[in-house]
Amino acid sequence: MSSSPARRTVLAATGAGLLAAGVLPSGTARAADASPLGAYDVVVVGSGAAGMTAALTAATRGLSVVVVEKAPTFGGSAARSGAGIWLPNNSVILAAGVPDTPQKAAAYLAAVVGGEVPADRQAAFLGNGPRMLDFVMANSPLRFRFMEGYSDYYPDLPGGLPNGRSIEPDQLDGNVLGAELARLNPAYMPVPAGMVVFSQDYKWLTLAAVNARGAAVSAECLARGTKAALCGEKPLTMGQALAAGLRAGLQRAGVPVWLDCPLVDLVQEGGAVTGVVVEKAGVRGVVRARRGVIVGSGGFEHNAEMRARYQQQPIGTQWTVGAKENTGDGIRAGERAGAALALMEDAWWGPSIPLPGEPYFCLAERTLPGGLIVNARGTRFVNEAAPYSDVVHVMYEKDRGAPGSHIPAWLIVDQNYRSKYLFKDVLPTFVFPDSWYASGAVRKAWTWDALAGQIGVPAAAFRATLNRFNAQAWNGTDPDFGRGNTAYDHYYTDPGVLPNSCLAPLWAPPFYAFRIVPGDLGTKGGIVTDARARALRPDGSVIRGLYAAGNASAAVMGHSYAGAGSTIGPAMTFGYVAANDIADSAT
Repeated sequence: MSSSPARRTVLAATGAGLLAAGVLPSGTARAADASPLGAYDVVVVGSGAAGMTAALTAATRGLSVVVVEKAPTFGGSAARSGAGIWLPNNSVILAAGVPDTPQKAAAYLAAVVGGEVPADRQAAFLGNGPRMLDFVMANSPLRFRFMEGYSDYYPDLPGGLPNGRSIEPDQLDGNVLGAELARLNPAYMPVPAGMVVFSQDYKWLTLAAVNARGAAVSAECLARGTKAALCGEKPLTMGQALAAGLRAGLQRAGVPVWLDCPLVDLVQEGGAVTGVVVEKAGVRGVVRARRGVIVGSGGFEHNAEMRARYQQQPIGTQWTVGAKENTGDGIRAGERAGAALALMEDAWWGPSIPLPGEPYFCLAERTLPGGLIVNARGTRFVNEAAPYSDVVHVMYEKDRGAPGSHIPAWLIVDQNYRSKYLFKDVLPTFVFPDSWYASGAVRKAWTWDALAGQIGVPAAAFRATLNRFNAQAWNGTDPDFGRGNTAYDHYYTDPGVLPNSCLAPLWAPPFYAFRIVPGDLGTKGGIVTDARARALRPDGSVIRGLYAAGNASAAVMGHSYAGAGSTIGPAMTFGYVAANDIADSAT
């Protein structure tokens, strides 16, 4: 990076101060023009995983709470997600026999994030995460299951676990929510009708045509769906289960959730945040917070101006799968209140295909044997099976100074690959929709040279790349980029392919190319917080009454990604931490 984290933080806050002074009215001025909407001990902004966990915690601690949500639905990006949750040493994985310890977890997280994230904040996450999970299970209908085999993303680092630490929600009957279920934010990729599918199942469903366990998992998913239907259930899994379960907990605790109620600004009095200005039923009003405001309103992935200001080009709002309401409202309000910002240049990246309507975030597709990624020169440049955030970091790093050289890139596969594996929701051997080709997201040709011409890369270099890759694939080695060297590389692969389950040659025409762009699950920069989730000014002082968690805060993962669920695990944990700090500080 060109500047230190401290310098980035100071510059971001300074720019925000100038913007607030010159353009925006203060929170106090806005509050003066607004109607009173009531007073609570705690106001939570956002109904995603961070916000609902915070609200549930505050209510259980005996505080009065309201959740204000911009969208007409609850759940935010968490509801759209696969809902992996990375939480070392939690009771679910320990019961499953995972050999985790606090010492291993601390060593691993420190190795992953480096010195950019304060040690006390890392320790707060690791220490409170297991307690948070037990609290959620005790105060909601949520239960969780171990995602066995989903390796930590850097299993060879000190403390890394090749068999993983991630969990996901167990099946939940949506009937528990009653009529409120209709207001659950829909999933990014709906589960196939008649099936009950967990995140961990997708690894095997991708292989159902060529692997006995894949076929068995597919049958099990169908059996679960049939059983649920016979029992009159509305089965939910993944992010749908997580959001619904947290919302059910809030219902039991009597916590109101105001939908269609966007944040306008924070209210400040005497240097402390004392409430929020919102729009409710078309009327601007003030909700007073006697003890504190917790901002859990998500990132700024759908704010084109903020992305252009903070992030490397090319970037926009069309490649993200985050909730469409995430336009940085809470982050900008925090800026105006004096909060420092950090990590604004980064996101929870992943190689994505810009399909018509919505991008597709690639997990298994780029890792399965029989595929490789090339740049505009027709050459490989990365381990395609590396953690998805790392792949995009490499794309941006190599594109810097040579725009267009690595963005877009192209995922290349052959018909042998297409005849064996599920691709997104298109079954093996089935044709891709015409709209994919018409949009330019997919190309198809019967020869390497013809495909090179379609995607605009030099044919000779493309041939040389494929010949070299094929020769290495036959031997099961990748001396160029080390694909297959770690347990993580082998998670989304085909165990029937030997000697390296993520390498196979491309030989069967026709050949396909998929445009790869830097997509994301959401941004990871935001309000700088301390180990108690309190918002900090550039000088390190605390803004009284203001807390932040989730993607509205600068991520405890820094620029890295420890394992599946490194977004939701810390989001829920710091929502829990914030609410407990407010309760513990009550006088």
